[in-house]
Amino acid sequence: MANITFSRKIFEKEIGKLDEKMQEKISMFGTPLETFDDETIEIEVFANRPDLLSYQGFKRCFLAFLGKKPGLRKYETNKPEKDYQVIIDSSTKDVRPYTACAIVKGLKLDEEKIKEIIGIQEKLHLTMGRKRKKVAIGIYPLEKIKLPITLKALEPDYIKFIPLESEKEMSGLQILQKHPAGKEYSHLLAGKSKFPVFVDANNNILSMPPIINSQMTGKVTTETKDVFIECSGFDFKTLKKCLNILVIVFADMGGKIYQMELKGAPEKISPVLESEKMKISLENTNKTLGINIDEKKIKTLLERMGHNYNPKTKEVEIGAWRSDILHEVDLIEDVAIGYGYGNLNPEIPKISTIGKENSEEIIKRKISEILTGLGLLEVSNYHLTNKESRFENMNVSEKQEKDIIYLENSKTEYNLLRKDISSFLLKNLSENVDSEYPQKIFEIGTVFSLKQNIQEKENLAIAITPGNFTEIKQILNYLAKSLDLKIDFKENDSPSNYLIEGRTTNILFENKEIGIMGEVHPKILKNWKIKMPVAILEINLEDIIKKLS
Repeated sequence: MANITFSRKIFEKEIGKLDEKMQEKISMFGTPLETFDDETIEIEVFANRPDLLSYQGFKRCFLAFLGKKPGLRKYETNKPEKDYQVIIDSSTKDVRPYTACAIVKGLKLDEEKIKEIIGIQEKLHLTMGRKRKKVAIGIYPLEKIKLPITLKALEPDYIKFIPLESEKEMSGLQILQKHPAGKEYSHLLAGKSKFPVFVDANNNILSMPPIINSQMTGKVTTETKDVFIECSGFDFKTLKKCLNILVIVFADMGGKIYQMELKGAPEKISPVLESEKMKISLENTNKTLGINIDEKKIKTLLERMGHNYNPKTKEVEIGAWRSDILHEVDLIEDVAIGYGYGNLNPEIPKISTIGKENSEEIIKRKISEILTGLGLLEVSNYHLTNKESRFENMNVSEKQEKDIIYLENSKTEYNLLRKDISSFLLKNLSENVDSEYPQKIFEIGTVFSLKQNIQEKENLAIAITPGNFTEIKQILNYLAKSLDLKIDFKENDSPSNYLIEGRTTNILFENKEIGIMGEVHPKILKNWKIKMPVAILEINLEDIIKKLS
């Protein structure tokens, strides 16, 4: 979540008077009104709506919600002019492999608009960009740049420019060591032998993403009429969506959008503002929300949320800047917002029940309490994973896995349902290599496999670092004793790909194999960039829960 602040005077001039009715509508739109006074208005924007992180974005969508400018707004993109190119060098593969870029012309900027540009840039860095780890954004005055532009990686000593808000030329390493932004984000380039830079045709460095822009070419002022915008990172889909959000903000400020050619990128032209189409079922909408609306009403409600709707095809046309619409249920949520949560009438179900805690949850809670008492920290991960985490980092061949469940039409790289929890715990440890040791974590959660249909099972996984076989076995023995269960062990005839041979064992319960335990192989630790030895176990809880129920 993030808060944005804008001028009350401009709001009342362009949207409407901030009376009690308007205040209620702002909150019902899904952007709670935090504070306001005679000068400013502050609202809260939830993480799923990064397109609202500027006044221009909020105004565009809120005017549709008020019914003043309903439907999907169209934006024109002009084809690339001469030298409107960005060349992505292969040297960036390991440091910042992708970029999405655009040029916007004909701007008339004032201090208020520059403040808004800086604000949305920083808020996108924090939200979509995950503090610049996933996306880094650069905005530059075009008149100070000679096209075409190259994104490449150089050794730090060969990178020399004056960083933004500085007077002295620095090398790449000096920026990380001495510049405030360099110190704050130096961890993003830690361990890299080369750093990424954007360079223009005159060999002037524009920026060193994701750290800082150049003072000479990277500062937008009220004199700036045309800008070059780049978003760099590791996920091209996210970069495209982030760029779309930015360019339409500039378009709403009166600018004209120009595409650029991308050489060495997954797509050759950027940005592409073509709308996406997704079907919505009137029956599903009414059933999910407990309402009874017709085609005409759903069309009106979707248009209030900035979409277009075709009753003949049952398709919704969605703006290229909406990153939150991944499934039909997201459109149904927009229908609910347009309908008004205050207009939904709560009904008591026509059934009689007596509520009590599920016995399975009681057992899982007891396991959690025992492990917490041993000093372990409980974690909770998503059910989706990607190929890198599932196969590459765990030294597993994709061809060997026959019961993996893939998602159709996944909007992100996370397109597999998890088959185990162990890889997630290793990921947790890899993201905390600089935190205090020892680290002892566990998770109780659902895993998925494919037989004749999708199977869901409850597993328990524990990981400790630094740790060894004896320590992890002691934890399991204590857990079993506390639950009054007998756990046995059997030599592992076919060691797991991710455990050290001879330092692993199968776990048995009532003569049935329920899991595996051992020390993680150094090769796997290297894949995850984990610095300390790790001991790990994972067991299926189905039979244990039946026994204790």
